Amino acid sequence: MPIITNLDVMLAKRKMSSKELAERIGITMANLSILKSGKAKAVRFTTLEAICRELNCQPGDLFEFQDKTLP
Repeated sequence: MPIITNLDVMLAKRKMSSKELAERIGITMANLSILKSGKAKAVRFTTLEAICRELNCQPGDLFEFQDKTLP
């Protein structure tokens, strides 16, 4: 999939554990793990907003597009 998630990078930069983030934004560790692994099919804007608020970042800090078919 050409969408890459950098959630683990942002967590490390903010010195926050996955467990702490999950508790702060009110989602399960399993759902956060799905987001971190890039296996999520969708992300609710409310969840994205909560993640950005807690990590003090922008959505673009969490995701990037890498299309291997482009030169």
